[in-house]
Amino acid sequence: MDNQNAIMPEESGGDKKAAKKAAKQAKREEKARKREEKLRQKLTKAGASPEEIEKAVANSGDYEEEGGSRLAVFFVTLVIVVIWLAILALLIKMDVGGFGSTVMRPLLKDVPYLNRILPEETENPLGAAGTENSEAPYATLDDAVARIKELEVELQNAKNAAQDSQNQMEGLKEQSAQLEQYKANEAAFEERRQKFDEEVVFSDQAPDINEYRTFYEGIEPANAEAIYKQVIEQQQEDEELEQYISMYSNMKPKQAAAIFDTMTNDLNLVAKILKAMDADASASILGAMNADTAAKLTKIMEPSES
Repeated sequence: MDNQNAIMPEESGGDKKAAKKAAKQAKREEKARKREEKLRQKLTKAGASPEEIEKAVANSGDYEEEGGSRLAVFFVTLVIVVIWLAILALLIKMDVGGFGSTVMRPLLKDVPYLNRILPEETENPLGAAGTENSEAPYATLDDAVARIKELEVELQNAKNAAQDSQNQMEGLKEQSAQLEQYKANEAAFEERRQKFDEEVVFSDQAPDINEYRTFYEGIEPANAEAIYKQVIEQQQEDEELEQYISMYSNMKPKQAAAIFDTMTNDLNLVAKILKAMDADASASILGAMNADTAAKLTKIMEPSES
């Protein structure tokens, strides 16, 4: 009997919970019934057919269930979005692949609160110029313009140095050409000297060596040197004059006249060239020259009275 009396309070408590649950269910059913009744009245006033009314009443219950499922989906989506935002914030904070410092910092550095997720800035050891990963190499626009001007000056200096090197190279080439010409002239002179020795000095018809000795002993050393220099200079002058004559003879008269008009400081040389040229060629050149210059040359070329 005692055991049965002990179990009774527990069973009475379970009956109360069931009764409360049944009452709540009854209230919900009553509310649903009243809601359906109101919907029926509203649709009836609107002129809906009985089939449409029944279909609308049936869908109202589904709508409530669907609304609850939509709310659940919304909360699940919200949780997923929050998780992804947290992951993104973590990636930015840890600066994975430089995403936080290079991509997000320019966008969020001035946004309150959001800029807290940015990674901490590290001091640039290279100074204001920065590196390729720095976000602002120069503090102001004036600094950037000044740096551009410095680079322009450096570029111009480099160009000038390159031009100087080019000029120096051209000068070396010209000196090399002159040296080659000097070598060629020296070889030609040596060839002529050997030919002179073979044909004149040491030939079978050459004077006796004692006659050479007597001749050179009779000339003072200073005079012999002066005569030798004069002979060499005259020989070189004659060769140059022959080259000038050949060159200007192959030119058109107008071209030669234009060049001679500029040689007013050396009209004696021009006169020698014209005088040694063919008479028709020199006359054509004089006719194409400036009248004053041609007159001066004619006076220089005038044969001296015997």
